[in-house]
Amino acid sequence: MHALVIDDSKPVRSILTKVLTGLQFQCIEAQNGVEALDRLSHMPRPALITLNRHMPEMDGFELLGRIRRSQQYKNLPVVMISTDSTKASIEAAMRLGATDFVAKPFTPTELVARLNALGLIQETNNTNESLSKTQRSSSFDSHTNQPVQNKAEKKPIRLLLVDDSAAIRGILSKTLRDIPGIKVIGTAADGEKALTFLEKEQVDIVLLDIEMPVMDGIETLRRIREKYSRLPVVMFSSLTERGAKATLESLVAGANDYVAKPTATDNDSIVARIESELVPKLRAVYRPPGTNKECGNHTASTKSPIQSRWTKKSQNISVIVIGVSTGGPSALAEILPHLTVADAPPIVVVQHMPKEFTGHLAERLSKMCKHRVSEASHGQALQPEHIYLAPGGSHLEIQKRGKAFILALHNGPPENSCRPSADVLFRSAAKIFHSDTLALVLTGMGNDGLQGCKMIASEGGVVIAQDEPSSVVWGMPGHVVRAGLADAVLSLDRVGPDIAMRIRRQQQ
Repeated sequence: MHALVIDDSKPVRSILTKVLTGLQFQCIEAQNGVEALDRLSHMPRPALITLNRHMPEMDGFELLGRIRRSQQYKNLPVVMISTDSTKASIEAAMRLGATDFVAKPFTPTELVARLNALGLIQETNNTNESLSKTQRSSSFDSHTNQPVQNKAEKKPIRLLLVDDSAAIRGILSKTLRDIPGIKVIGTAADGEKALTFLEKEQVDIVLLDIEMPVMDGIETLRRIREKYSRLPVVMFSSLTERGAKATLESLVAGANDYVAKPTATDNDSIVARIESELVPKLRAVYRPPGTNKECGNHTASTKSPIQSRWTKKSQNISVIVIGVSTGGPSALAEILPHLTVADAPPIVVVQHMPKEFTGHLAERLSKMCKHRVSEASHGQALQPEHIYLAPGGSHLEIQKRGKAFILALHNGPPENSCRPSADVLFRSAAKIFHSDTLALVLTGMGNDGLQGCKMIASEGGVVIAQDEPSSVVWGMPGHVVRAGLADAVLSLDRVGPDIAMRIRRQQQ
C-alpha cells in the first residue's frame, strides 16, 4: 500500500517516510500542495496521506479542501501533522475533512497508535519490532521531530543572530530558545557588532541578515571568511529580486546556506517557518568535532579510493554533468574556472535552488569563467566550451536529435524531492554518451545523483565525488562514495585541476 507524505521540511518528510516504510507503506513525498496534486495524478491511489499545514505555493488547508472536493479522493484518509496545534487550527482542519490531527512534536509510537486507532494498520509483534528498530536507528528531537545524534549528551549549537530588526531578533530568540540542542548565545544589530562578538565568544553558527546599516551582511561574511574560514554562516534574506541577487552573491562568497524570511506577518506562521525550515538547516550545516554531517563516519571501509586514479587509460569525455546542493554556489565558483580550457566538453549543472536564484547564479559564474555560463533553455543546442545551469523548478535532460545534442526542460514529478534533479540529468547523459560521460557529485544534503551515478558507472563512465572535509554537507557525495561508485574522492581544491587534467589528457 502507498502513502503520500506532504511537508515542506525535507527532514520531517524523511522521518515520516522512515516510520511509514517500517509499517509496510511505500512512500511518495511532496514538498507543497501543488507538487502533491501532481504526485497524486501519477501514483497508485494511496492508502494514507500525511499533510503539513504551513507550506509554500499551496498550504495544507487549501490542498485538503481540494482533496475532499474530488470524487476520487473524498474518502481518502488524511492525517494532518502540524506545529500549529491551536484549538482553532484543529477544528478548521477537521471541518475541512481531516481524518485526524497529530500535533508536532510527535513520536513514532504516537503516530503508530493513531494510525492503528484509525484502522489503517494493525499493531502486531512485527509492527512493534519494526517500530523499535526505527526508534533505535533515528533519535527524535522532542520539539522539532528532527533526527539528532545523542543531543542530550552533547553541548548545544551556539548560535549568533545578526539582524538589524529588533522584532526579528526577538522572535528568533524566543522561538529558538525552546528548541533542544540550539542555544542563542548572542545577538547583533549590524556586522561590526557581530565581528566584535566573534572575537570574544565561541560561536558554532552565524545566522546573518543581508541588508543592515553600518556593515551589511555580504561585507560581514567576507570579513568572517577571512578570519574564520570554516565557521558555518546561514543567510537570512528575502526572496525579492533584490534579495535573491544579494543572497546569491553571499552564497558564492562562501555562505553555507540561506533561509528566506517569512512573508507572513502573524507570529504563528513565522514560528512554523522557523521550526520547519531554519532549524533543519542549522542542524545540517553544524558539524560537531569528529563527526560527519549526514552520512556517518568516513572510515576505512569506504569502497572508493581517496586519491584520484585513472580507471581508463584513454577515456574520451564528451560531456561533464554536475550535481550539487547545499554549499553549491561557492563550490562551483571554485571549480568551474579551472574547467574553461580550450575545446572543453559541454558542462551541464544541476544546482538545487529556487527559480529566483538560478539566473543570478549563471550570471555571476559567467563573470568568473572564460567560457559562457547560462541558464539552460528548452531546445538549446549543447556546445563545447559552454556551461549550462538547470533553471530552478524544471528538470533538465540531454536529448539527441539527428546528429545534434539538445537540452530539454520539463516539469515531471520531483525526484528525491528535487526539481531539477541530478538523477534525471545523469540518466539522460548516460543513455546518450555512455562511457564518455564524466559525473561530478558535490556538496549537498540527500542522495540525489546516486541512482544516476549507478547508471553512469554501469555504462563505463567516470564518477568523481567531493570529499567529506571540504563539503558543507557530505550527503550527496557521501552516498555515492559509500555505494562504491566513485572513481575518485577529492577535496574541493583538487576537483577542478583533476578534471582539467583529464580534459587535456584526452586532447594529447
